[in-house]
Amino acid sequence: MNNSKVNWCPGCGNFSILKQIQSILPEIGVNKHKIVFVSGIGCSSRLPYYLDTYGIHGIHGRATSIATGIKLSKKNLSVWIITGDGDGLSIGGNHLIHLFRRNINVNILLFNNKIYGLTKGQYSPTSSLGVKTKSSPLGTIERPFNTLSLALGAGATFVARSIDINIKHLKKMLIASNNHIGTSFLEIYQNCNIFNNGVFDSFTKESNTLYLEQKKPLSFGKRNNKCILLYNNKIKIIINNNFLKKKIWIHDIYDINKAFFLSKLFYEYKIFPCPFGVLYKRKIDTYEFK
Repeated sequence: MNNSKVNWCPGCGNFSILKQIQSILPEIGVNKHKIVFVSGIGCSSRLPYYLDTYGIHGIHGRATSIATGIKLSKKNLSVWIITGDGDGLSIGGNHLIHLFRRNINVNILLFNNKIYGLTKGQYSPTSSLGVKTKSSPLGTIERPFNTLSLALGAGATFVARSIDINIKHLKKMLIASNNHIGTSFLEIYQNCNIFNNGVFDSFTKESNTLYLEQKKPLSFGKRNNKCILLYNNKIKIIINNNFLKKKIWIHDIYDINKAFFLSKLFYEYKIFPCPFGVLYKRKIDTYEFK
């Protein structure tokens, strides 16, 4: 870590994310002089200052464009993009979807706290419908982006989600993102304890979280006895039993159709848990080597 003072509010979820990024960098086998972190504008975008690597603090929404130029000119660099739900999905949304479709070999970390934090609490493209903020005192009337569905629809070749409070899972997802050849997209739920405190508190309960593992059944709950079944394009929750065992949904990160269903869990179907882990992955040529 360099000597820059970490300038985040005490208790911010960004501290946890920073710590896990710092912990994986020595493990990925890349010299620090060949690593570049690029950010836009927002609380998350201060992160490059706090790492002992190269970094660029860019302009609002343009981290993806800057990172594209870096990667195309220096293909041997490990390039990471740090953005937030406002920076990446509002002014930077157009750049983000084109990065997905080009499949440039970079890693995108999108810190999602469902609020504008740096500009002091306005609603963002991921804020929940009806939430009251400084810019929506009567409640928002806009439906929020489904970030994972957006990434899948734009052709992303690696789509995953983690959360700041589960440090073991977050570290695992950061390593998986780094290991993917192509554009990796990791959404990280991050608590803003000043302007949107507790927005992800429900995901501390086993009944509201679903951790995905390749070739493992989609099971959750306090005793891990609740399972998800996908039959005739309908999703159901069942209590695990031998009669229905063969119909339980087995996770497959290479199945794009099931990935779309997973991206909608909890977002559109509130009776289902929220999925964390790798939803989808595919291997195709990267843009810079075509």
